[in-house]
Amino acid sequence: MRERNIFATLRIVPKASVQPRDLEIRAGAFWDDLARDLQDPEFLREYVVESVRIATIDSVVNALDDAREAAGLSKAELARAISAEPAVIRRLFSANGVNPTLGTLAEVAAALGMRVTLEPLAAPERKTLTEPLLEGHAANTKQLAKHLSTLRSTRRQALAG
Repeated sequence: MRERNIFATLRIVPKASVQPRDLEIRAGAFWDDLARDLQDPEFLREYVVESVRIATIDSVVNALDDAREAAGLSKAELARAISAEPAVIRRLFSANGVNPTLGTLAEVAAALGMRVTLEPLAAPERKTLTEPLLEGHAANTKQLAKHLSTLRSTRRQALAG
């Protein structure tokens, strides 16, 4: 089996050389390639798990940061509340690719008067995400790829808008 990288690499191209049609062709090729890669059960499972992991951590961390701001606490004050170095909280709320432990998230949540809980996925999302994980295949890999992309970028789009 060939090894695949589940992360896309972006190439910066000078504006003058990029035509809108070129972007559409490149985007179409990306989705076609990803849909083809998602036909491999091992790749599908890794990609779905990683996408859900990223989206879940982003969602929890962003909710905690919103709660911190609403409470009027600085990052340093929050760090003191959980007996952590201020750099720990700064990284949690500022760094890309952060991967906090559940324990850290629970401590931060408690200091903000919250708790981390689980909730079931809605039936349509459970069908889109859980079934491919359990079965190792998706009926429509292009649809799955686009759903995972939306899942991973929802917060970034909200912040940009």
